[in-house]
Amino acid sequence: MTTGATDPQKLYQQIARAIATAIGDGRYGPGDKLPSERELADDFGVSRPTIRDAMIALEFQGLVEARQGSGVYVNAAAPPGEDSAEAEVGALELTEARRLFEGEACALSAATITEADLARLEQVVGQMASSIAADEAERLEQDFHLAIARATGNAAIEAGVADLWTLRQQSPACVALLRRARAHGGGDRADAHRRIVAALRRRDPRAARQALHAHLAQVVDDLLAVTELDALQQTRQKMAEQRRELARRTQI
Repeated sequence: MTTGATDPQKLYQQIARAIATAIGDGRYGPGDKLPSERELADDFGVSRPTIRDAMIALEFQGLVEARQGSGVYVNAAAPPGEDSAEAEVGALELTEARRLFEGEACALSAATITEADLARLEQVVGQMASSIAADEAERLEQDFHLAIARATGNAAIEAGVADLWTLRQQSPACVALLRRARAHGGGDRADAHRRIVAALRRRDPRAARQALHAHLAQVVDDLLAVTELDALQQTRQKMAEQRRELARRTQI
């Protein structure tokens, strides 16, 4: 398999589409195991994180299933059409939007939040601290931030924040990058959320906004760190390919 993709923002999509086509053509049937991540990366001439993002996109479409410690297997689902829609939102774009909208929602919540709201937030933070699978961590993160938006008492604000989280879930690459950033990132996420709750409990809008901004600033730092690692890996792979080509040419 090869791909002529040149746009790095859409590369994983083109690879996912190529694999979906191979499934539709019968090259891989229901129950078949796909080649390993390393094999696919070599086949397509891309980095392993790009293959990982493509697999997540295929999982979102119901085409494949990742089995822990075993590999990725084809489901019985038919492949989607070429015009299947997918939201194009980057993880950094999303986090910037969240900083703007959720920061102000958090500031407003500091003036309107109830004891019941605070108790719910503290319960969610307690569950975050017990350390859990990625899916559960993401669900708790979403619950926490939607609860803050709900505490404003403004349905439009709550809907706006909920829409940002919907955008996140509609972009497999965004989900994948944020998940990797969380796994490789620094800082204590539960502690960052505790600081937000503490500011809300003091009914201090400025401190609440700052605590929310600090939390998302750490998310941005983690995203940039992972993006840098990906760029380094791709550079190393290109250099290795050049070395192999030079070695081949010197044997002529």
